[in-house]
Amino acid sequence: KTTLLKIIAGLIKPKLGHIEVDNELWFDSSKNFSLALQKRKIGFVFQDYALFPNMNIKENIAYAASSKAKVSELLALMKLENLAKIYPKHLSGGQAQRVALARALAREPKILLLDEPLSALDFKMRANLQDELTKILEYFKISTLLVSHDLAEIYKLSHRILELKNGKIIKDFPKNEFFTHSNISAKLRLSATLLEIKKSDILVVLTLLLNQDIIKITLSEEEFLKAYQDVKIGDTLLLSIKAFNPIIVGKLDK
Repeated sequence: KTTLLKIIAGLIKPKLGHIEVDNELWFDSSKNFSLALQKRKIGFVFQDYALFPNMNIKENIAYAASSKAKVSELLALMKLENLAKIYPKHLSGGQAQRVALARALAREPKILLLDEPLSALDFKMRANLQDELTKILEYFKISTLLVSHDLAEIYKLSHRILELKNGKIIKDFPKNEFFTHSNISAKLRLSATLLEIKKSDILVVLTLLLNQDIIKITLSEEEFLKAYQDVKIGDTLLLSIKAFNPIIVGKLDK
């Protein structure tokens, strides 16, 4: 998925393919043509922010902006005006990611590429930035490609969902249809982070973080060894709630 974003951005050249954006050719292997990275109107936000450490926040945004007015607009929109003269090393994770997003938007891109931009943040910060991102994308009305393994984030931010497996699209639905067409028949599906695995004589107790709540699920040793012995602390598990009895139905690959 990250490779796909890099191909669109021009950071990786595929062996075969064709990319066209608003009737402008970006890549065509049959013509041995690839539009230069600098000429592609894209904004790219990575998980690790990638800010210029020797520039303050305003300078980071101005580096990609076409005008001072655009810099001022983005500082105000992203609530960064009070941090304009601060350097990246003094920012929190959430602040740094807002700066990275502002810099990406400063290019006035046709396409915004987001590669798990919020995955390194804690739950509360991630939820807040998801809300902010929803408003920002609506404000700029930019076509956006988001790579994420967070089901809540996908549901909150997306209009259309593509599921990839082995480099190929295996599902392509509008958001509501995508979740409706899931093979899981439970009434409620949730994702939770694995915090602890505790084994006793015949049982295995998994401690999970579900949003801001801690829950425990008990499995028999046989169930655990058969299906979940490869899970580790920090993994995201997909839960199915049936008759108020949560069961694990799968692991979300990262």
